[in-house]
Amino acid sequence: MLLLRSLVYNLFFYLWTLLLMVVILPFLLWPTSRPILFIGLVWGVGNLWALRVICGTTYEFRGAQNIPDGPILVAAKHQSAWETFAFFLHFRRPAYVYKRELAYVPLFGWLIWKADQIPVDRGKKGVALASITDGAKRAVARGHQVMIFPEGTRRAVDAPPDYKFGVTHLYSELGVPCQPVALNAGLFWRRRSIIRRPGKVLVEFLPPIPPGLPPEDFAARLEHDIETATRRLIEEARAAGA
Repeated sequence: MLLLRSLVYNLFFYLWTLLLMVVILPFLLWPTSRPILFIGLVWGVGNLWALRVICGTTYEFRGAQNIPDGPILVAAKHQSAWETFAFFLHFRRPAYVYKRELAYVPLFGWLIWKADQIPVDRGKKGVALASITDGAKRAVARGHQVMIFPEGTRRAVDAPPDYKFGVTHLYSELGVPCQPVALNAGLFWRRRSIIRRPGKVLVEFLPPIPPGLPPEDFAARLEHDIETATRRLIEEARAAGA
């Protein structure tokens, strides 16, 4: 039954995604990215509804009062695809740092380009940092929330942390608060798995880190705060039977 429900949800996910991409295509001619970002919110709401109805996977956001107003740097734990769409509920003007190769995916690539997201070529470190910084500064100037996964890619739930320099570099360059985010989504939507498990995904928006800290202090605090909270959320879910 778990496998069947997961397959039904995965079918919904891809059809829902394709439908919305087709619906939004005419808005590629719109002068701003707002229609694309609104469809991102609709995409997230639809996926969360389907997960609850089909798979019994619910969610709880904690600490939303901690999110500062205005442009910020959002540094989030990354365990699955779940957070990429669920974050639209709280970050309505996101500018994700994403792999440049995604820009070449038909339809999807056009939309993320129009949505003013931030591409990165991970092949050359110096070029990548310069590109991310330029894109992030433009996003902040437009009032967007710059979204970055500090470990660069999805990590298994119990994998040791592997934080990259990019998030510290952006923090130093942007001069805006950093919003750390902890979660346990990987317990229910594991990377490289088609299974979607029932239970409650927990997401916690931690106290923001103010701008201006020395880079090494920021990096140590960010990793400590996210990893400590993530372990706590994982333990809470496992105690509940996840």
